[in-house]
Amino acid sequence: MISNFVGGMIFGSIGFVAFVYGKKMAEYKCMFIGLALMIFPYFVSGNWPLYLIGTALTLVLFFWKD
Repeated sequence: MISNFVGGMIFGSIGFVAFVYGKKMAEYKCMFIGLALMIFPYFVSGNWPLYLIGTALTLVLFFWKD
């Protein structure tokens, strides 16, 4: 329960920063991944899926170059 909350806060915070950065720089990829990072913890209930999806989205955010 607490690890699910902590994971949601971590990935939600990363998503918020990515969304604001993407909006300021007009980078839509960054905005959409940030939005996905903020929203997906509400729909994932298990710890392993939460951390796997969050880590994958964060890696895509940092390593997917246009």
